[in-house]
Amino acid sequence: MKELINNLKGDKVIWSFVALLALFSFMPVFSASSNLAYLNQGDGNTISFLLTHLAHIFMGFIIIYAVHKVPYHYFRNISKLALPIVWALLAYTLVKGTVIAGANASRWMKVPFIGITFQTSTLAAVVLMIFVARYLSRKTETPPTFQSSLFDLWLPVFITLGLILPANFSTTALIFAMVLMLTFVGKYPLRYIGFIIGSGIVFLVFFIMLSKVFPESHFFSRVGTWSSRIENFTSDKPDEDDYQIEKAKIAIASGGIYGLGPGKSVQKNFLPQSSSDFIYAIIVEEYGLIGGLGVMTIYLLLLFRFIIAAHKANTLFGKLLVVGLGFPMVFQAMINMAVAVELLPVTGQTLPLISSGGSSIWMTCISLGIIIAVTKKEEEIAEEAKESDRREAILQKLIDEQIAKEDAVEDDFSIIDTTKNPMDAVTNK
Repeated sequence: MKELINNLKGDKVIWSFVALLALFSFMPVFSASSNLAYLNQGDGNTISFLLTHLAHIFMGFIIIYAVHKVPYHYFRNISKLALPIVWALLAYTLVKGTVIAGANASRWMKVPFIGITFQTSTLAAVVLMIFVARYLSRKTETPPTFQSSLFDLWLPVFITLGLILPANFSTTALIFAMVLMLTFVGKYPLRYIGFIIGSGIVFLVFFIMLSKVFPESHFFSRVGTWSSRIENFTSDKPDEDDYQIEKAKIAIASGGIYGLGPGKSVQKNFLPQSSSDFIYAIIVEEYGLIGGLGVMTIYLLLLFRFIIAAHKANTLFGKLLVVGLGFPMVFQAMINMAVAVELLPVTGQTLPLISSGGSSIWMTCISLGIIIAVTKKEEEIAEEAKESDRREAILQKLIDEQIAKEDAVEDDFSIIDTTKNPMDAVTNK
């Protein structure tokens, strides 16, 4: 174990926070999956859900370890090659994707011969953020114009978002906001960012208008769900769509300060997404306000560590990678918590590294692996600088010792008075 830990390179604090969140996730996932164990005439055995989550977490750490060994500058070209593949996967998912848990949205794709499903939009988010970081870090003699960036940057961004939007508005909005944040950090002109925001709003309005014209179309089937969720959030009238959020609020209120205790949640039996989208409500119910604030604190500390890692990175691409991949992870966690306490409408965003689900965990681990690869490079540079300083110190010490020896030899010769003839002493005798 000690040898394995020594082989982990990069920021050890990030490694620690990730391991802490992953280890903690087993308790709420094991508890919250009890309702899933009885669905479809199940026997109530939750061990299979626990083992599945264990496999997802174990595979996630293998992904982090493998990715953090890759020099992060390799991802610059990988993103450019991977983006068209992502578009093909998103288009296939939109047309022939898998529907899970009765949702009227094709967000998942089943991998042939393996049988596992993954949400293609999570992969698209990672690839797109790397692609944007690559564009913003390019070294050019002249600053980018809006015309050049329109085709090199924004056209790929809008193609990606356009393929995600029909099935998942919340993910589209989150990715778009994070891309805007990354361009702001990358010192992209503000007047261009303002124009892009306006264009995004116009595109969304146009999409909603098309849904009114073609209400039966598969591509616009989610627009009604978006509208109902926003209306339910802003209205005080009870609605059947409010069922999940009401149960989440009951769970949070029942938790109090210290919680009901591990595994003693009651609302997990009524919340349909208790192990994924609303797992934070189960955490507060079982571990109380202290547990809920503790989880939030870990995410905030992780955000602070990402800021430090971005500051230490010696290349602009490294800085933008940490910001573009790390910040969305923490913001997604905050959105999940805000939904549970009804600060935001229901979005379907999971709690990173804690909620059950393979693809969301694995994509998060890919992002973490790239971030740790950036910190590993800076660590290697620091070690090389220390080694160079050590060699220079040894060399200087050898030079000083040699000079000291030469001075000692000169002193020995100076004892003999070369101005006198030694035969004079014999003659005097």
